[in-house]
Amino acid sequence: QAHLVESGGGLVQAGGSLRLTCAASVRTFTNYYMGWFRQAPGKEREFVAAIGWSGGLTDYADSVKGRFTISRDNAKNTVYLQMNSLKPEDTAVYYCAAENTSGRRLYNPTLFQVYDYWGQGTQVTVSS
Repeated sequence: QAHLVESGGGLVQAGGSLRLTCAASVRTFTNYYMGWFRQAPGKEREFVAAIGWSGGLTDYADSVKGRFTISRDNAKNTVYLQMNSLKPEDTAVYYCAAENTSGRRLYNPTLFQVYDYWGQGTQVTVSS
């Protein structure tokens, strides 16, 4: 079982930055592949970024490459999403997701269906 809590969302002007944090209450955090997804009003949930247990494997949506960085601190059971150069189209509720892979690579980390655990979400609003 995993309990995920996101924080760090808010209102920011275009071009600004935010850092989202996801705190995971799990027994062995390094067993979990972690991801960030987002959902804007009237749109489907979409993949943003994912990271393997050591931080050596990362994936990004094309729309955020070069602007967002996913990282994790295994000592703190925490995953981060640093968002720079934010655009109005980044406005959405951002969700943290986790999947227990026993430390192995997660194939298809861009699919929300492969994750069993989700946080409640945090709102990010980017004004133009």
